[in-house]
Amino acid sequence: MSSTPPAAPPQAQAASLSTTQQGWNLFLVGFLVLFLELACIRWFAAHVIFLQFFTNVVLIACFLGMSCGCLAAKGKRDWLAGFPLLGVVTFLAALVSLAIYHHWKGLAVSVGNLASPQEVFFGTEYRNLDVAQFVVPIELVAALFFVLVALLFVGLGQVLGRAFDAYPDRVRGYMLNIGGSLAGIVGFTAISFVEAPPVAWFFVALAGVAYLLHQGGRLTWLRGLGLAALLAMVATPITVYKRDSQLRWSPYYAILYEKPDRQIIVNTISHQAMVPYEKKGATYSLVHLLQQHSGGKPFEDVLVIGAGSGNDVAHALRFGARRVDAVEIDPVILDIGAADHPDRPYQDPRVVRHLDDGRHFLRTTDRKYDLVVYALVDSLILHSSYANIRLESFLFTRQALEDVKRVLKPDGTFVMYNCYRQGWIVHRAAAMAQQTFGRKPVVLNLPFMETLRPGDTIDGFTVIVTGNSTRIARGFATRGTFWLNQVPPRNEPVDGFAVRPGIDPPGRAGQ
Repeated sequence: MSSTPPAAPPQAQAASLSTTQQGWNLFLVGFLVLFLELACIRWFAAHVIFLQFFTNVVLIACFLGMSCGCLAAKGKRDWLAGFPLLGVVTFLAALVSLAIYHHWKGLAVSVGNLASPQEVFFGTEYRNLDVAQFVVPIELVAALFFVLVALLFVGLGQVLGRAFDAYPDRVRGYMLNIGGSLAGIVGFTAISFVEAPPVAWFFVALAGVAYLLHQGGRLTWLRGLGLAALLAMVATPITVYKRDSQLRWSPYYAILYEKPDRQIIVNTISHQAMVPYEKKGATYSLVHLLQQHSGGKPFEDVLVIGAGSGNDVAHALRFGARRVDAVEIDPVILDIGAADHPDRPYQDPRVVRHLDDGRHFLRTTDRKYDLVVYALVDSLILHSSYANIRLESFLFTRQALEDVKRVLKPDGTFVMYNCYRQGWIVHRAAAMAQQTFGRKPVVLNLPFMETLRPGDTIDGFTVIVTGNSTRIARGFATRGTFWLNQVPPRNEPVDGFAVRPGIDPPGRAGQ
């Protein structure tokens, strides 16, 4: 009576491969580790609440898992065989956590418990920890996915370690592995810039995993079903679609555009909205109105850093700008603004679009401007997965403000505004502006605050005006307040420094 001989252990199967196959495995695993790592960093940042502020957690988990796999190269346990099940558990955990967070408004995620005013994470203010029914610390969320992602990469690391052990030429082997890693980085970069969705990223990665399983005779129908289920999970939308909404993946974000409301949501956090000039958004007009009513001429040459979907550009055009350089780093947000902004600012021949990093543009342009605007430059994405430094952080430095000063005309004005959340951020930005431009800036808190202390929390916007702001400062010094209607066209025929009846006050100078 014959019987099927037992399968050789995985390490023996690896040793039986030819030198060419082992070299190919070194290249392929190098490719898969880097490609899948970048795919996981982007996907989990978009699906796990607030993990986008700690993407180095995913990065470290990937490399730890791969390293542990290399150490397990001589072990009997076949970690790659468990990849489909681990993948399903990991990605299902992310989708379930996202669904629970969106549907249970009593659940809040505590990021640092908001105990330190030195740490500001945009988006965390949308859930009040004091009234939440259940609070989960971000440390627990990060730890859970750190473990799951690390386990996911052990199998690939084990294949890598076995291939290194079996390959006769170590130097050539390292060259093949590094070449594969570089190819993985280039490949993922290319697939991101063509706005491919996650299903395309993970199809590439899972096809490589399936090949390695097949090579060792371990690609059973059940594991194939697991890989297919994982691919279906990553194709799941990040949130429930509203009618006429669109989901697109830029090189930086998962961008959900809710067309009826003209809302742009990035990585599950509300980011910006396109507002028609005729109805709302008077804050975008504020610097132009201050200039006009303090006796200055309209800004003719305007630079908008962080132009986004076009609100600041539209208001600059309304107040007589002859040229607007609109700088935006995200191609999808820029494209949405060009296609759907109700005021059509990007169709105006006076507007020149620049798909560029704001700091790079400031350093390389040779043009001079009457007005430079930092337009809500809050990126919600990290500059690098190796550090928790936000992309726009390099715009809020003395060197960046020196770049702004260089591109301003002698009588030019610089304005930056945002919901800075903490008083100390406003104080630091105002102090840098004063050191750079040599005069105390005009600081407007909207709604009005008589005194803003470093320890105060801010619910509204703060506008910081500097450069040639002498006229504006004199207007506040002599007339005290500036009044603004929330409907932009109603501000055109009135002097905000003087007219008060029936007009809503956003604030006055104060710090």
